[in-house]
Amino acid sequence: MDDSIAHPIPAASLETAPWKSVLGWVCAGATAILFLTAGIWKATDPLTWAQLLGQLLVPGWLTVPGTIVLAIGEIFAGVLILIPRYRRWGALLASVLLVVFMLYAGINYSKLVGKECSCFPWIKRTIGPGFFAGDAAMLALAILAGLWSQRPHGLRGAALVLSAIAVFCGVCYGVTMFEQTGLAAPATVTVNGQPTPLQEGRVFLYFFDPECMHCFEAAKQMTGYKWKDVRVIGIPTRVQQFANQFLNDTGLKADITLDQDALRAVFKFQDPPYGVALERGRQKTAFAIFDKEQPVKGLREIGFIE
Repeated sequence: MDDSIAHPIPAASLETAPWKSVLGWVCAGATAILFLTAGIWKATDPLTWAQLLGQLLVPGWLTVPGTIVLAIGEIFAGVLILIPRYRRWGALLASVLLVVFMLYAGINYSKLVGKECSCFPWIKRTIGPGFFAGDAAMLALAILAGLWSQRPHGLRGAALVLSAIAVFCGVCYGVTMFEQTGLAAPATVTVNGQPTPLQEGRVFLYFFDPECMHCFEAAKQMTGYKWKDVRVIGIPTRVQQFANQFLNDTGLKADITLDQDALRAVFKFQDPPYGVALERGRQKTAFAIFDKEQPVKGLREIGFIE
């Protein structure tokens, strides 16, 4: 008789085993740290990461919007995965971001191998076998974080979180662009042993690494510009003894100054090539992207080239 009666399942059997809950929290915490760090860095320093995206073959017009979208997505994933009722959504979003990045790197592997691809300010990573191993480990953390999580609910709350993150990233971008405008250059730099004023007329500062092929191609591209009363000054960021040879090989007509420390104390960037357009000693705009569209479009808009 008892065999024909459906007995209720004890409530304890429906609960997640303690070790699964602890492991889920550990993986969620680790994933959150990784994604929040990566996203907040992009949000607070969008121009640097836009430059990195350009080096990863992302079209120039997409680098800044792409950086902001990535920042929003990574922060959103990091926040959701810390909230139990949203954890599964956060794990899914983190997994999708990792898979898409790995697929992109894999498809373009021959062109990207050796390129910097770090999402974290204190870790330097390049495209190579180690990149895929590292992202696979992060993917495993995200999957384990969501594996035993509760069914997600509360779409409105998640939408509010996303809106707040989007506003935060938008404000960060606005502040960054405001800070980039009107920076005052040092009064003079030394060119050919003589002090040269930067507060007279128009000057274009070109920061380059003489051994950087991206800098080389950017300089060759600028040889075709028709400058309008603009003095071009090149600043080698390393191996300064090769600066003149760099100009000879590229054909770029420019003066050279070795005062990079004084200039980089004002104009902050991570890696060259980097350009700064000055008018009467103040920054009019800066260029972290050098491709077919930039800086030619921006320089033409501000009247530095025809």
